[in-house]
Amino acid sequence: MPTPPPADVIEPHLHAGEIQTQAEFDQQLTTGRLTGLTVQGLRLDLAPVPDLTGVDVAGTLFVGCRFASRDVGADLVRRGANVVPPFSGLPYPTQPTHLYTPDDLAAGFAEGGFTGMYDTRVYDHYRAHGGALPDVKEALGQRLHDHGVDNATRVWLAAHGPQSVVGIMGGHAVRRGSPAYRMAAVLGWELARADRLVVTGGGPGVMEAANLGAYLADRPASDVTAAIDLLATAPDFTDHHRYTATALTVRQRYAGVPRQRGDDPGWARAGGLAIPTWLYGHEPANLFAGRIAKYFSNAIREDTILRLARGGIVFAPGRAGTVQEVFQAATKTYYGTDGASGAYIFLDRAYWTVELPVEALLRPLLAASPSGDLSSTIHLTDDVREAVRLLTT
Repeated sequence: MPTPPPADVIEPHLHAGEIQTQAEFDQQLTTGRLTGLTVQGLRLDLAPVPDLTGVDVAGTLFVGCRFASRDVGADLVRRGANVVPPFSGLPYPTQPTHLYTPDDLAAGFAEGGFTGMYDTRVYDHYRAHGGALPDVKEALGQRLHDHGVDNATRVWLAAHGPQSVVGIMGGHAVRRGSPAYRMAAVLGWELARADRLVVTGGGPGVMEAANLGAYLADRPASDVTAAIDLLATAPDFTDHHRYTATALTVRQRYAGVPRQRGDDPGWARAGGLAIPTWLYGHEPANLFAGRIAKYFSNAIREDTILRLARGGIVFAPGRAGTVQEVFQAATKTYYGTDGASGAYIFLDRAYWTVELPVEALLRPLLAASPSGDLSSTIHLTDDVREAVRLLTT
């Protein structure tokens, strides 16, 4: 029988030897040594261009960095560094140093519409180079990109305790303005107001609604209703251009300054976190999250969502993808793979007990966990406020 991995394997931690910001690099450069460190995704070709000729770079790894000339990179290699330059011809960074924002993904929409925005251009490139089975160069570029997203996610989440992160799962096909959409938006709104970081899969439907609620957390409930009413004028995500244009209109209308609290970047109440994938790039981007950890690998993306949501998970009605997430999460909880789990909340009692009787399978499974009977973590409710209470008390 499998046993949980050691605590040091699953516990989130930062790597002291990684330099991911220009400020960190400049500070380290004053010591004259970069020995054994990893420098990731920095623009070292911009003024003031650093002089690296007298710096000890033995064993230093430069990955995805840009230099003033090829001679600089060659000199670093001669002096014992390892250099993995950015790949040419890719529309995305091979070592991103930060999570995406909605503005990043929507860049180019004003000029070129849906087909001209960054998110669509990357998806078109992804499809043209093999999709989920890319050629070697593309595969390496994608893996480096996704590793950078991993790093950026870890850094941004450092301000949040794992028990404050709540996942919201549910159907992507839920239409804007529907009762299920409104329920998910209220759920995101209530959780963010309770200082929980809402995490979704970054797609349309329930996922967009939950991030929308978190985006409007510092506004009255009437604004949530008004925003949904406006979004409902473009309810179908297959109408890509109109769907995206309406989202951008709502963002502009309700734009505000994210709340700041110490080192907290403020995005728990500015939309939370979305974790989508370009595997589903045919769906328009969810533009209401505060930060977006967008991956090429769907497997890594799914594992990341469930690994982070240690403060509990809400499962709104959904089909095959949502059911897959239920049992993928249950496997982690059963074996304690990522540590202690929060509550499992199933919204819509009839759906989960009659239409798709997941609860009947899940409860005896978790009752037999090697860690003891965990079936008490399962809750069914039709009431959003009861769900919030179970997740916040």
